[in-house]
Amino acid sequence: MKMKIALLSGDGIGPEVIAQAVKVVEAIGKKFGHHITFEKGLVGACAIDATGDPYPDATHEICVGADAVLFGAIGDPKYDNDPKAKVRPEQGLLRMRQKLGLFANVRPTFTFPSLVHKSPLKLDRVDGVDLVFFRELTGGIYFGEPRGRNEQGTKAFDTNVYSKEEIVRLARMGFEAAQKRRKLLTCVDKANVMATSRLWRETVQELAPEYPDVKVEYEFVDAVAMRLIQWPKAYDVLITENLFGDILTDEASVISGSMGLMPSASLGAKVKLFEPIHGSYPQAAGKDIANPLGTILSASMMFDYAFGLEAEAKLISDVVNQSLAEGIVTEDIAEGGKAYKTSEIGDWLAARILS
Repeated sequence: MKMKIALLSGDGIGPEVIAQAVKVVEAIGKKFGHHITFEKGLVGACAIDATGDPYPDATHEICVGADAVLFGAIGDPKYDNDPKAKVRPEQGLLRMRQKLGLFANVRPTFTFPSLVHKSPLKLDRVDGVDLVFFRELTGGIYFGEPRGRNEQGTKAFDTNVYSKEEIVRLARMGFEAAQKRRKLLTCVDKANVMATSRLWRETVQELAPEYPDVKVEYEFVDAVAMRLIQWPKAYDVLITENLFGDILTDEASVISGSMGLMPSASLGAKVKLFEPIHGSYPQAAGKDIANPLGTILSASMMFDYAFGLEAEAKLISDVVNQSLAEGIVTEDIAEGGKAYKTSEIGDWLAARILS
């Protein structure tokens, strides 16, 4: 198969972890006979520095012309520490999602047998956790208008807006995923308070009869926030709006024991983007110590969700589990043993794929 992949390394540790994902993707291409080409684009702080724009038109064209996008991270302290900055790296991320139509963020949370003891939760609560969030990504309070402050600067306002169409397309993805998993879907909302949440619940209730094999539960977001810690194995597929999903997926990510291990996908009708859930971690940039496994597992999701190549995706997941079991890990999870460099992890995984 021919594949054209856009590489948006971004800021901080982004270039280092993306480089390791490229090693793994190239090894998969060689093993399975795929012809894979890459094209690089700028996004985030590095794009501002080079062009003044956190998401340049040239980068957008690269993404639109690719079969899939591998993305690293966005963020730089010089912008984080300047609340008056008119152009910010995160604006590039939001604009990228909107322009590419990436309306569904897919965030799995699972545990690794060799690392389950690193979870902050008790073993009986987390062993065997395997859930996935479908977060609506281009609507809600992050994009609603009007927004801003009054003339005096004494009040600020953001508008939360959802259309039925936006809810339907995200919910259908959730239902279809549930059909392939444990056939349990949870709609997360705040329907006792918010009009947008009532629309979410009503819309999901209307769709549910089309998926009679899926059990649907409806829970308020505050209850889910508690149960994710109390008993995360109670969940399988969860669907929710942008803001709630942003918060809950970060909460869920620590269940595995390390945010550096978790992948994600952002899916649109035409473009599919894959990225680790961690940030740019500027303190580690250039030191060859960052954990690349979240990015590499995002590449695994890419082969599955973008190309329908389950064997390739599984092989990447398998060799990542082998690396964890054998202690081929970076310093964040080394636990007193040898800490391998970011680049050494990529080399080891690529070699194991080709062995």
